[in-house]
Amino acid sequence: MTGYRATAATSLLVLVLVFALFGPVVWGAAAERVDTGAIWQAPSGAHPLGTDGLGRDLLARVLVATRLSVLLAVSATLLGAVAGVLLGVLPSVLGPIAGRVIGTVIDILLMFPALLLVMFLAIVFGAGTAGVLVAFAIASMPGFARLTQTLAASVADADYLAAARVLGVRRHRLLYRHVLPNIVEPLAITVTSSLAFALVAISGLSFLGLGVGSPSYDWGLLLGQGLDRIYLSPAAALGPGVAIVLAGLGFQLFGEALARAAGGHRRTRFAGAGAPAPAPEGDHVLRARSLTVEFPGSRPVRGVDLTIGNGEIVGVVGESGSGKTLTALAVAGLVPHPGRVSARELELDRGALAMVFQNPGTALHPTIRIGRQLAEVAEVHAGLSKKDAMNRAVARLRAVAIQDPPRRARQYAHELSGGMQQRAVIGMGLMGTPRLVIADEPTTALDVTVQRRILGLLASINAETGASVLLISHDLAVVAEISRRVLVMYAGLIVEELPVSVLRARTPAHPYTAALLATSVDLDTDRDLPLATIPGRPPTTMPDGCPFAPRCPRATRRCATETPRLREHARSHRVACWHPL
Repeated sequence: MTGYRATAATSLLVLVLVFALFGPVVWGAAAERVDTGAIWQAPSGAHPLGTDGLGRDLLARVLVATRLSVLLAVSATLLGAVAGVLLGVLPSVLGPIAGRVIGTVIDILLMFPALLLVMFLAIVFGAGTAGVLVAFAIASMPGFARLTQTLAASVADADYLAAARVLGVRRHRLLYRHVLPNIVEPLAITVTSSLAFALVAISGLSFLGLGVGSPSYDWGLLLGQGLDRIYLSPAAALGPGVAIVLAGLGFQLFGEALARAAGGHRRTRFAGAGAPAPAPEGDHVLRARSLTVEFPGSRPVRGVDLTIGNGEIVGVVGESGSGKTLTALAVAGLVPHPGRVSARELELDRGALAMVFQNPGTALHPTIRIGRQLAEVAEVHAGLSKKDAMNRAVARLRAVAIQDPPRRARQYAHELSGGMQQRAVIGMGLMGTPRLVIADEPTTALDVTVQRRILGLLASINAETGASVLLISHDLAVVAEISRRVLVMYAGLIVEELPVSVLRARTPAHPYTAALLATSVDLDTDRDLPLATIPGRPPTTMPDGCPFAPRCPRATRRCATETPRLREHARSHRVACWHPL
């Protein structure tokens, strides 16, 4: 965590914890010392906040009350979080009927405002430390349950969870082994932020006489006692009030700082550095070394080395699941949670990066007009006014060959065809001055004429602006259309890097690339012959040796035990194979 807010939050939190730990030890005697000669004294040098009705020093009592106030807030929050997490995670591992019942229970509990529910339960359980602890835990449980239910639902349909069910993994093991590790981070951030509400709520109950009572005392009780003499001695109420505000502010700021830190750094971490990736220097816009993407139980991208030169168009091909899209998302810093990215080296100026997603229908906001979405980029990154940004948006729509751009800028995404949506997404990327455009299967689900126009648009952007293009596709013909160099990926590895001329000549060196070429059809393909296929399936777990060995007709014993590295095969042509063609 960095920044002044994080520093302030950490400082406040450390201060509160220090007083909670050492307050009773250092000031405990002064807080309990009765002095009948110093009853209801105003603030003085001996008693900065004055004294109470028994002559006890109020500052000492405020400092000593830190422990009980913080302990109650933390304990109640943790109890509510544990109960809520257990309740919210059950629908993801139980049957649909039990899941609906639990969901209904959570919905009913969420109908009641949390603070009113705390007050009601405090009355039911009775005033006192135990009563307020249980009351707040029960009242906060539905909120944690709903958050957990939502987070767990995001991983409930994951393939690794389905595989665990097929293997007969017991439900309790599914919970702590597969579900909880994937949602623990946002839950921890929420718990930290909830401590502020817990502190204020419990202090409020004590202030109303529904919480902590004598002889114990917390900040809320001291505030209530000081309020009786607010006009005679304001400091008596000001002391515990300021303590509540500062501690609550510390917890809240710390939770927000954790959330920002998680959002900025949890997706990408680079070996040997905690700083952002440096901007590239020299004749390349992207350089990655040993780029790896890991998810719980799998590593879909395994040590990819990737370099893209200035103005270069590089194609990436491979079967579905080979790691193409994840490699691009890792470069852009967009790998979803709980994915983890590591790289020995990564040089990229993400401020000069444009991303064209596979499905433009989901990349465009459905309730915001197209022009407004494009203009927002210029407003945020270039500081343009709304009028100037909208003018640039219309100009960019015209640049990507959208007819009648002023009218299209006033339309919503669903009013555009698939090809127009894709062009609008490309136009959004051109609102800045990108040095690298990552196009993730931009021609998927488009007819061949629109495909050709989109590819022509990417080529013209490259020629006119000098921006490099990383084109991802499973279609070799699409990649060969505009690329100058092609990377072939299989099972999270680059198995061949070859010039596009070699691809067009159909003379690759790796058996997998040759198999991909054999499965592609064109107008010259003999329709009387059966379609070629690649036997077998890509590996779900990474085997020893070459990952393509189980499907390769040239595989030997060495292929099954030793993993080949990319090595020079010819000029500008590298291959990872023990027996290249």
